[in-house]
Amino acid sequence: MADNALSAPGADAHWRGALLLAFGLTAVRLVALFVTPLELYPDEAQYWLWSRTLDWGYFSKPPMIAWTIWTTTHIGGNGEAWVRLAAPLFHLGATLAVFGIGRRLYGGAVGFAACALYALMPGVQISALAIATDAILLFFLSLALLAYVELPFAEGRRRLLTAAGFGAAVGLAFLSKYAAVYAIIGLALHLVISRDARRVWDWRTAGVALAAFLLILSPNLAWNAAHGFSTVQHTAANAAWGGRKLFNVAELGEFTVSQFGVFGPIPFAVLIGGLALLAVRRRLTDADLTLLCFSIPPLLIVTLQAFISRANANWSGAGYVAGSILVAAWLMRWRARGWLIGAVASQALIAALFLACVISPAFTETIGASNAFKRAKGWEQTVRAITERAAAEPALTAVVVDDRFLFNASAYYGREFFGAVNSPPLKMWVREAHPQNQAETTDPLTVATGARVLAASLDLVYRDEVAQDFKSVSGREIHSVMLDRKHRRRTELFIGEGFAPLPRDPVTGQPPAPKVVRAE
Repeated sequence: MADNALSAPGADAHWRGALLLAFGLTAVRLVALFVTPLELYPDEAQYWLWSRTLDWGYFSKPPMIAWTIWTTTHIGGNGEAWVRLAAPLFHLGATLAVFGIGRRLYGGAVGFAACALYALMPGVQISALAIATDAILLFFLSLALLAYVELPFAEGRRRLLTAAGFGAAVGLAFLSKYAAVYAIIGLALHLVISRDARRVWDWRTAGVALAAFLLILSPNLAWNAAHGFSTVQHTAANAAWGGRKLFNVAELGEFTVSQFGVFGPIPFAVLIGGLALLAVRRRLTDADLTLLCFSIPPLLIVTLQAFISRANANWSGAGYVAGSILVAAWLMRWRARGWLIGAVASQALIAALFLACVISPAFTETIGASNAFKRAKGWEQTVRAITERAAAEPALTAVVVDDRFLFNASAYYGREFFGAVNSPPLKMWVREAHPQNQAETTDPLTVATGARVLAASLDLVYRDEVAQDFKSVSGREIHSVMLDRKHRRRTELFIGEGFAPLPRDPVTGQPPAPKVVRAE
């Protein structure tokens, strides 16, 4: 490891460069957040809704995302920019941690190259401008890895504090997203493979790290136990090993290609090429081994998951921190200066294009990329149509929607209407026999609240199924919102009276197929 690199000539210059890059890019991202016309993506709106009631866990995610939004919105209000504010700040911290890890393992030059690759990574560009669990996860994972690589150099009390920092950072990563389990896998793999890694730990350092980890995580474990481990079950259900065709070559190919887009075309090619070279030459430094243990398991496990069933492109994100440092180290070692410059330049170009799209919808239309942003458009207009119709209808017992995206958007963009005294409550129509999301769990439409409701059906997908759960429906109207020149969002509004849900199929849990639409 590059212990003497910390005091080598040029070390301060590399640190200054990392600070300039990290803070400069963060400043640009913050400007973009406050000028973008893009609305909250429905999942962002859901996290905002969670933040209104702080808890130790939620239906599909651990609590850190809600705590984060609670903090930023209590500082600046509930506007979109303040909901998202923490995302670029977490990536700022992760970028600087990446520099620290790279500098400790290989020297300042590699640290700077690594933080540039990480900060400009295409997946990070998206994550830095949308509030989600990934930015928080990567920040705490980077802190955990930084503490881990510092531990061999710590002595005495500082050694115990560093071990505690490692355990606490892993615990906080688990409170952000359960993909933090890859840190545990990486640690176990490294300890099994490396004798030097095992020598670093004794019973005191291991005990302190474990105690800090459990102290942080235990309230969430208690919450899950009290709620039937709903978050854990939802995480497991995402694997979708049941109810889908298993062993899909197409899904495997799609996920693999997506990693070039998320990690970056050149960096991901370098990572794959480096692994191939290792298989042939088997030349591996201790630093390489450390990073491989923390970067490769997420990629391999999620790739296998993609083949078995399906996988989202960001599911391998737990390996991005270590992977970016490894790619930078290999390019520097191979003296592939041109490839390194090309990687950073291509990442910067992608980042600039993405920022331009976020700031200017007209530019997005010009380059034909508007469809990629359609889920962050038109929600405010859609919800306004719902609330205006609800305000005009007498004696409503509820406003009900049939899609969780529309529920989340309505909760956020209709917050003033639904938060007013005597306004009808926002409810979720439950399609299957058992709740499938948090809205269906906490705010289901019931017979007691379904006497006379305004129903909103997103894109009319379940319109007829919703209608048949009422004794009568009337007052149909379709509201349409143009998202770009080619795409629109349609929402049908109607009055439903006498909510009497039909029995769901005992095997599939789904409602019977509608025969006719009852209307007055």
